[in-house]
Amino acid sequence: MSLEDQIERLRDGLRQGRFTSEAAVSQGAVLPTLNALDWPVFDTAVVIPEFSVEGRRVDFALCHPANKPAVFVEVKRVGLTEGADRQLFEYAFHVGVPMAILTDGQEWSFYLPGEQGNYAERRVYKLDLLERDISESCERLQRYLGYADTCSGQSIQAARSDYRNVARGREIQATLPQAWEAMLQEQDSLLLELLADKVEDICGYKPELDACGVFLETLGLPQSQPHLPSPAPSPTLRPPNQGSGRPRTRPAKTPESFLFTVQGHEYKEGSARKVMTKLFELLAGADPQFLERFAARKHGRKRRYLARERAELYPGRPDLAELAAIEVSPGWWLGTNYSRREIQKIIDLAKEVVNPDVSATISVAVNR
Repeated sequence: MSLEDQIERLRDGLRQGRFTSEAAVSQGAVLPTLNALDWPVFDTAVVIPEFSVEGRRVDFALCHPANKPAVFVEVKRVGLTEGADRQLFEYAFHVGVPMAILTDGQEWSFYLPGEQGNYAERRVYKLDLLERDISESCERLQRYLGYADTCSGQSIQAARSDYRNVARGREIQATLPQAWEAMLQEQDSLLLELLADKVEDICGYKPELDACGVFLETLGLPQSQPHLPSPAPSPTLRPPNQGSGRPRTRPAKTPESFLFTVQGHEYKEGSARKVMTKLFELLAGADPQFLERFAARKHGRKRRYLARERAELYPGRPDLAELAAIEVSPGWWLGTNYSRREIQKIIDLAKEVVNPDVSATISVAVNR
């Protein structure tokens, strides 16, 4: 199978929530991708599973030459890579592996543990297979993880080159304010001339360079504020009952309602949250594996939309776990503390995961 075909197959599996455990990610996502990148996945001297490091184990050690790790790959469940980079870096430091990869099958983060900076700064590239197009995904995977390029050393050279470019960009961004402040303070003559010429272009009069210098000095003073006109006096407000003899009333707010259809049946709910809850109950009844597959998808950055335990929905917020969660099926809890936009995102995600025959019958729109 070509790398393009493998990525397409992997994207379909991710959308449908097929990878419900670390083992499923390893077997169904990581090993087929390594195989498509020409790694001899059945040679356990080259692709070593459960590689021992100081009494602990890293999921895969990719070796060249045989039995000498060149790349560590740590695998997590979909959406659960947060904080795992520390563990991966500890593995890499003990053995001196130049490249480390953290993946949940959907996101692939490529690190250079020996470079400078915190964990995030030593990440060369983060690839999300569902956000990037297939051609870019293939290019990045081949660039950093192709078997031939890893053996020749080209992969690590490419990663280090990209790291230097990223580090250079961070340094430039951090230095730009300092450089601008220095230019204002030093009043470089070229800057003053450019400013004077631009004023002349706009209004026809060229200012003295001293006037330009005074202006630049005001830009360099963070405490200076432009002169603002005094606010107009507030208008006198008349009490609601004055003059009319009767109280003013606001028009009654029309209650919201949402109509949606599933498998030919129409339903009506009074809020977006109730729509989402009802939809999950219906889909769980129509597809016994739906909740398991949905839980295997990547959810929010910190939160899980659906979980076996209420506390997993809102890490660090037991109050929300108590107040904003509902059991949509025995042993499955759904979070409800979301905006309409987020609820629509959750619904769209559910439509990707549920059986395609059922998904085709769903018509729901709450973000209107």
